[in-house]
Amino acid sequence: MKCYFAFVLIIVIVLVATGLWNPFPNLWDWANQSDPLSRPDATWQQRLGGTPQSVTIAGDTVIVEHRTTVEARSLATGLQLWERKADWAAVAGGERDPVVVVGKLLVHGYEVLDPQTGAVRRRDESAVAVWTYRDAVLDATCHEPNDCTITAWAPRGSTPLWTAALPGVTATFFADNPRLLGTRRMTTKRVAEDAGGPEPLPGILGFPVDGRVYFVDTANGRLVQEVKPGRRERVVAVGDRALHIRSIPRDGTCYFAIEGRDPTNGQRIWQRAGLNLNTADRAGCVQRRDPEGGRNVVVGIAPDLRETVIRAYDGRPLLVGEPGEELLAVDDRYAIVRAADGRKVTGRELGAGVRWTRDVHPDSGAALTRHAAVVTERKPDRIVALEPATGRELADLRSSAKVLAVGPAGLVIGEGRDIAYIRFGGSPGDDSTDGGTGDRGDGSGTDGRSSAGGGNPGAPTCTGPKNEQCPDPGGAK
Repeated sequence: MKCYFAFVLIIVIVLVATGLWNPFPNLWDWANQSDPLSRPDATWQQRLGGTPQSVTIAGDTVIVEHRTTVEARSLATGLQLWERKADWAAVAGGERDPVVVVGKLLVHGYEVLDPQTGAVRRRDESAVAVWTYRDAVLDATCHEPNDCTITAWAPRGSTPLWTAALPGVTATFFADNPRLLGTRRMTTKRVAEDAGGPEPLPGILGFPVDGRVYFVDTANGRLVQEVKPGRRERVVAVGDRALHIRSIPRDGTCYFAIEGRDPTNGQRIWQRAGLNLNTADRAGCVQRRDPEGGRNVVVGIAPDLRETVIRAYDGRPLLVGEPGEELLAVDDRYAIVRAADGRKVTGRELGAGVRWTRDVHPDSGAALTRHAAVVTERKPDRIVALEPATGRELADLRSSAKVLAVGPAGLVIGEGRDIAYIRFGGSPGDDSTDGGTGDRGDGSGTDGRSSAGGGNPGAPTCTGPKNEQCPDPGGAK
């Protein structure tokens, strides 16, 4: 056997050396071949050079962030369009005007790239941090430790929209999207927290600097108020309100009081007592977390243990769950709630009621994005994308992969180094409007009307926290 093996090996070496036959490339392709990530098969599936840190759909491209590089791939084919070195990357803009913002750690400045070509559209050489939104790019530049400037740009603009002066920027503000004081998204392990892409710019931003909170009005860049939170108080910006959350330890438990204030003058607009926004731990009721919620709403637990969604603008409850129900996901339009027995989930329009119901496994999870509600199940592994307003199925997959990004026409899933794109079976509606959806922040948004409007229940509305205006039937705005 040894002699036979040696003889075969010599023959193979001779054939390879003479160029007559070379089996090794085919063997490598066979060893590197990936199993399909889903059943039915995806529109395309590609193996990357490493496990991605983030994936975002930007117009007709898929932007993949790695540890030291960023690359763009075609949404239609999955083929690589360009690649460049970068320590961090983030996507800004909507479907019509996306851009990719990239930079290097410990190096001031950033570049704004075209997603299709990778060409540099704008370059900055002094910013220490960048925040990306659907309708803006914000950066922070510090001339002195106590003299910093926040500048807002249109995603593809070259002229600043406004600037706001801050006394300093905390040392944790660096790279892309450092944490501001607001709400935490509700999601599930099998859906990336940023799967829905960049959010619209909120009406108010809360910058934590040296133990204080500085509120900036994003309509004009005006610094409207400076707040020093109390010892047992947490102050966050939600929609157009500043929420002051106080925790009071007594009788071995924590009691909570919430006030919604106008950030321009500090005047109290509403207050609620007894609602636990899950901001404190058990060690002395110290609040170390922001409340859960989405854009203009926050989630809390009432004294009777029923989960409650309230509107930050006026404190009005938009959803009060039944005993034993669990809130899985929420944004400023809809919520996904699991029944007490764990075998059903319902999609509900905030302020209106149940829109759809679906049978699920008790271990299921859910997330809400701008374009689809995603339900993940176990036994068997499954990913289902639904139209948030109606529950209509957009995609139904047998897959153990993670949902990395959701766009208007499909979603990207991934496992290890492999990513795949699944096109929705039907269009979820026209998403040409880049405005916000749901509550406008002035109290006139989530009011029990269908946010889908007319004959297209999946389309987002054109009102949002920035008071966008809907086009009239004649086309004039």
